[in-house]
Amino acid sequence: MYVCSCFGVTEQQVKQHAENGACTPRQIASACKAGTDCGGCVRRIQALLGRGSCPRRELADRGASPFPRLPQPAPAAELGDAA
Repeated sequence: MYVCSCFGVTEQQVKQHAENGACTPRQIASACKAGTDCGGCVRRIQALLGRGSCPRRELADRGASPFPRLPQPAPAAELGDAA
């Protein structure tokens, strides 16, 4: 089914872009132009993204971060610095 008739973008294409990391309508637009002409499909794209087609959004909904935690530097006292 077509989501964006202006550029011929299908629902499946939007889902594929979401799986590849496009998690907002703006990122979908960057990937395939959907939503950049008349704008009539933006709400449909938002609805598709809200249905779990975006792995990063699912992580955020569960409270997990999609970004790995970086190790924190050790305090100066642990490094042997005597001030």
